[in-house]
Amino acid sequence: MSAPTPAAKTERLLNLVICLLYTRQPLSKQRIRQAVPQYGSASSDEAFDRMFERDKDELRDLGIPLRIEVVDPLFDDETGYRIDRREYALPDIHFEPDELAVLGLASRTWQQASLAGPAASALRKLEAADVQRDEGTLVGLEPRVRTAEPAFPAMKDAALARRQVDFGYRKPDGAVGRRRLQPWTVTNWHGRWYVAGFDLDREAPRVFRLGRVDGAVKTVGGPDAYEVPADHDPIAMIQGSEVEREPQPAILHVRTGSGNALRRRARTAGEVDDTWTQIDIDYTDTEIFAEQIVGYGPAVRVIQPADLRDAVIRRLRAILEPDRTTEQER
Repeated sequence: MSAPTPAAKTERLLNLVICLLYTRQPLSKQRIRQAVPQYGSASSDEAFDRMFERDKDELRDLGIPLRIEVVDPLFDDETGYRIDRREYALPDIHFEPDELAVLGLASRTWQQASLAGPAASALRKLEAADVQRDEGTLVGLEPRVRTAEPAFPAMKDAALARRQVDFGYRKPDGAVGRRRLQPWTVTNWHGRWYVAGFDLDREAPRVFRLGRVDGAVKTVGGPDAYEVPADHDPIAMIQGSEVEREPQPAILHVRTGSGNALRRRARTAGEVDDTWTQIDIDYTDTEIFAEQIVGYGPAVRVIQPADLRDAVIRRLRAILEPDRTTEQER
């Protein structure tokens, strides 16, 4: 039998980590073998034992706190394995501004497929086996980083090259204006992407949400046009800028059996016909709410207001025409 490729080995180790993080109680070797797809293909019990022992050593070498515990306190003849989330989690780490920029952009490569395929299959097997889940343990393995914003590539490149940008920006009320910015960092916070930098028109540091950028991002001038302040803290800037307006009313049609999260938030709900329910719901940010609605696909329709409907249509068109909406004008 040929040796596994590095990618296959990495995937197997990742699935093992997910499996051991998922559970509150220790898992026996046999349950681990059933849950991790690659172990199921072992030709014999001896082959599985050798593979599992090597993987345990690999995890320990990587600094992952693998714990060996008794599976059942009443019977101490069977040991199990798990990873303690408290020991696995990283402490607070502080980076320089240029390091923050690079790390923030690198996180884009995870996207939404990090638990696809065999990893998701492993979790389904654990659920089917009635393994008690340790809630929240998979956050470190499935970063919910979204980069659907068309402005991301151009803004990221400008921040790395330290080039001035010019772009349209849509306010929470839907009004659009032009902005001239020296971008310092592109950062993800609470699942949303922001660019922080120096606003040339207001002559002050400002933060802009990439989901509100309207149209193409234009670069102005050459690279290395400015310096990023040594004390720049993008998260602090974002937190200081998150001021929401008063709740606004919206009317949505939600397909029967769908949109339960929206239904729970609704002030009123009434049946339109056998297919649709009309709900009255409040929201504070047009762009954020439009992004949430798009996630429901054809199961949710915006009836009112017009600016919310336009924001949804704009996002759907961006999905259908990615090349046009991500084009950077130079």
